[in-house]
Amino acid sequence: MPALQMNRLRLFLLFLIVLLPFATQAYWFGDNSRAAAEITVAQLPAEGRATLALIKRGGPFPYAKDGTTFGNREDLLPQQPRGHYKEYTVPTPGLNHRGARRIVAGGGNYWYTADHYRSFRRIKE
Repeated sequence: MPALQMNRLRLFLLFLIVLLPFATQAYWFGDNSRAAAEITVAQLPAEGRATLALIKRGGPFPYAKDGTTFGNREDLLPQQPRGHYKEYTVPTPGLNHRGARRIVAGGGNYWYTADHYRSFRRIKE
């Protein structure tokens, strides 16, 4: 086999070795649209349950950013017009800032994220 073909074959095999684990993970475990998972109200942390109750009461909210528009730039929630979704902070004990936990509300639906919008779980009531 000529040297050029051998080098191309090696590159192709290296490419497969590097990318194959990612491809098989997506195939075997499914893409699972990271917003598809659900969490019950009872499974939320206590602070999440308190935040959800505040949202339903209309406040007052402890953080100035609570109730502001969530843009869904991550594209993990169903597509809606800008302004449809609002975000609310779920406090994290021991932190002196807002932390990563949020509840996003829109159209009577609620989603919880514990990882600052990298994934969402729809809150099942």
